[in-house]
Parts: sequence; C-alpha cells; structure tokens
Amino acid sequence: MITLDIEPRHKLALFGPADRNLKLLRQLMGVQIFAAGDHLKISGETKAVERCVAVVAELRRNLPRNGSLTVDDVGRVASRFASDAAIAGVLDVAISGQGVSPRTPGQTAYLAAMEKSDLVFCAGPAGTGKTFLAVALAVTMLRRGRIRRLVLVRPAVEAGEKLGFLPGDIQAKVNPYLRPLLDALHDMMPYEQIRRLMANDVIELAPLAYMRGRTLNDAMIILDEAQNTTPSQMLMFLTRLGQNSKMVITGDPTQVDLDEDQISGLVDARRKLSGINGIAFVELGRHDIVRHPLVQHVVEAYHGQEGGTKYDRNR
Repeated sequence: MITLDIEPRHKLALFGPADRNLKLLRQLMGVQIFAAGDHLKISGETKAVERCVAVVAELRRNLPRNGSLTVDDVGRVASRFASDAAIAGVLDVAISGQGVSPRTPGQTAYLAAMEKSDLVFCAGPAGTGKTFLAVALAVTMLRRGRIRRLVLVRPAVEAGEKLGFLPGDIQAKVNPYLRPLLDALHDMMPYEQIRRLMANDVIELAPLAYMRGRTLNDAMIILDEAQNTTPSQMLMFLTRLGQNSKMVITGDPTQVDLDEDQISGLVDARRKLSGINGIAFVELGRHDIVRHPLVQHVVEAYHGQEGGTKYDRNR
C-alpha cells in the first residue's frame, strides 16, 4: 500500500463530490483507493498502483490551474497512463504548482538512463540539473513504492578553503556539506514530511565516509560532488549497491577540490568502467544549463565553448 499526503485545500477538487473521482479511479486503474483524513491510500498489484500514483500526480499538477476536476478530466488522464511506458518519464514532483520534467535533450537522455540502468554516472557543469533530476526521480520512485529508502551522499571536501574544526555534534559538523542535497529535497517535499521520513530512516543524508561496510537494498543512492572522491573512495561507494537498488553518481570534473597530486575518482571510474553492460555514462554541457541565463555565460567564459565537460587533469 502507498499513502500520499494531500493538501486539505485540494481534497474536494481531487476526490470529487462524494469521492466520485476516487470511485472512477478504482474502476479504471484496478486498485483499491480511498481517502483517510489528509491522506490517500492506494493498494493492489504493484504495476497498477504505480500507474494510479502517476495519474494522481498528474491530476494534482492540474489542480492549481483548473481548480476542479470533472470525470472527463480523470478519464482522460487515466487513459494516458494505461501502460508502463507512459509513466516511465513522468516525475511525481512539483515546485510552486508546476510539474518537474526534463527541459533539454540532454536532461531527457539523463532521465532515461536513470530509468534504464541501475548504475549511472552524470558529469556536467553547474546548473545542468545533475543532482536535482536524480533527487526528483528518487522522490518519484519513493512515492510509487519502487524503493524503500533514499540515501543522499557527499564527500566532506571544502571548496578551496579550510574551514577547520566545526562546532556541534556530528550532524552539525556534516550539515554544511549535505546542505545542497537537503535544499533539493525542500524544493519537492514539505519540511515536516522530510523530517518525518528522516526520523523513520526512509531518507538519509550521510557523508561518504559513513558508507563503508554497508549494503543498501531496495534503495536509490545518490552521490553528489563525486569529482571530489579518490579512486579508493569511489570503489568503496560503488560496492555498496545492493539488490533492487539504483545508484547515481554526479559531479563536475572541472571543479575538483582535491589536492593536486590526487586523482579524481569520477574521472578514474569513467576510464575503468566504460563499456560495462548496465552502467550508463551521461555528459551534460552548457546547452543543458537551466539556472539563471548568466550561469551559461560564466561557464563558457571559464571553460570555453565545450561547456566545461572536457577535463585534462588526471586523464
């Protein structure tokens, strides 16, 4: 069974008068679906539940624009998600009421690679959505019941400056390194929901050093800033992959903060693992930058017309 949190102000429009829309979804999608307070509970065969969750996500995305849903609206959306292929590239997350989806051909290829392969490397300059899309897919898989845990990991390496000993307990010490991952989550989920999922160990944020000795099953594991890993750290991380899990490694090879005599584990992994069936490598460039337009010009100025994905150090 999957439980979805529904905003109180959207319940009437989504459920319909006397739960009319839910009854229609029950018939069309072949699932058990019912309201329980501010939650929507969906149970049944796994694929049917996944399709129904995708339908509900699409209906919720339409609510801010339309304000209400007719049975025709529900039937039309349900028909679009009648197959597994229809839900493959759809993300069940929204920001400010707008659904999240790939915005460039490179991002589309990246999302397809993550759907198809259990181990994906993505390299590219700042602003190309490497981490954001990986987190969005992980949240989608969590909501659809395809994974039981989301593990977000970063190496604890300063960007060119030494911070010294940070005050506080271990969580306070590692929080600055993990903050960008938490920011991405906050864009997609309410704070209270994130806090509850972290308290229940469904979502975990951890420094790379804490991965040693673990095996992660039924999870999506995302390693951010992977250009700041050493080859031995990368090997340790890659071997954490367990059954029914996916692993995504992201980084920008032009922004390595390791000492000059250290080889980047991201670059080393590309050299050693290319050609292995089941491992995908995706390179995003300046045309995939979706931040402020000036970011693209900054990347071009610093790294030339190749978009910052070409890299000489440690090759």
